[in-house]
Amino acid sequence: MKPDTDILHPFILRLRGLLTGFGVIVSAVSLVGFLGRFHWVLDLCSHFRVQYVISLTILGGMLLALRGRKRGFALLFLAVVNAIPVLPLFFGGQYATPKDSPVLRVMLLNVNTSQGDPRLVKEAIQEANPDILVLEEISARWMDDLAWLKHSHPYSITQPREDNFGIGLFCKQPLAEGEIAYIGSARVPSILATLRASGSLLRVIATHPTPPTSRDYSRWRDKQLDQLPTFIGRPGPTILVGDLNVTPWNSHFRRLLQRSGLMDSSRGRGFHPTWPNDNPFLRIPIDHILHSPDVTVVGRRVGRDVASDHYPVVVDFFVSSCAAIGRIDGSGNR
Repeated sequence: MKPDTDILHPFILRLRGLLTGFGVIVSAVSLVGFLGRFHWVLDLCSHFRVQYVISLTILGGMLLALRGRKRGFALLFLAVVNAIPVLPLFFGGQYATPKDSPVLRVMLLNVNTSQGDPRLVKEAIQEANPDILVLEEISARWMDDLAWLKHSHPYSITQPREDNFGIGLFCKQPLAEGEIAYIGSARVPSILATLRASGSLLRVIATHPTPPTSRDYSRWRDKQLDQLPTFIGRPGPTILVGDLNVTPWNSHFRRLLQRSGLMDSSRGRGFHPTWPNDNPFLRIPIDHILHSPDVTVVGRRVGRDVASDHYPVVVDFFVSSCAAIGRIDGSGNR
C-alpha cells in the first residue's frame, strides 16, 4: 500500500495549480488597478484593495500550507502591496476634544430613487438626529415621504429628480445662503450652502458625481471631482458631503484632497464600506464626508440598513471657535 502522502500528492498538485491560477488572476486585476488614471476600465479595478488583500492573503497562506513556498510568498507580497494604499485609513485621524464649541452631527444617506424604504429611512434619521442631513437620489415621491422633515429640519435646499441624481440638504440651523450648482459637464445638481453653526459660518457642499459605469460617466465623474476645489474656494470651515463614487485610495480621490486641502473624515478610523449593501465581500467606501482642517472630527460611523443599496454615514464634528468664514453677532449679522 502506498503511503497517504503518495495518494494525496496528485490532489495537492491540482489544488496548488488551482490556487495559483486564482492568485494570478487576482494579482493581475489588482496591479492593473494602479494604472486606473490611464483608462476608465482599469480605474474600476482600483476600488477593491481590501478585497485583494484578503483574497491574496488567504490564497498565499493556503499555498504555504501546501508547501508552495515561492508562490505563497509571492501572493503574500502582493497582498502587502495592495494593503499599503489602505493603511492610512487606520492612522493619523483627529481625536481632539471640543472645549468651547458644541459638537454637530452630519448625516449622509443615498436613499436610492426606487429602492429605499421610507419607514426605515425615517427611523435611521430620527435615531441619528443629525444637525445637517444630506439625502441623495431623492425624487418627487421621496419628497412626499420626507415631508415630516419640515418639522425637525425646517431649513432646506432640494432638487428632486427621477434619474438617481436628486439631492437635498436639510438643516436644523438657519441657512445664511444656498444655491443649486451644476459642477462639471454631467448636468447633475450639487448644493452649495452656508449655515450658521456655533456662532460661525460653516460652508456645506453636497454633491453626487455620476457612477463610473461607462467611458462618458467615468469622464463626467472625474471632471466633477476636478472642479470641486474651485467651488470650495475661499478658506474657512467647510464640509463636503456626498456619494462620490470613488474610494479613498483611488487616484482621483487623492487628487481631490490634494487640490482642495480637505481631509478625509475616515482617516484614522478604519475601513467603513457603504456600498453595495447586498454583497458584503464587494462592499467599498464610496460615501464620503470631507472637511477642512479647521473642522475637527470626533466620531464617525456607518449607520443602519435602510433597504437602499447604500448605508448611511454619520460624522460628529466641531468648528474651531477661532476659525470661521465670518463671525456672527447676536442679531445674525456678519
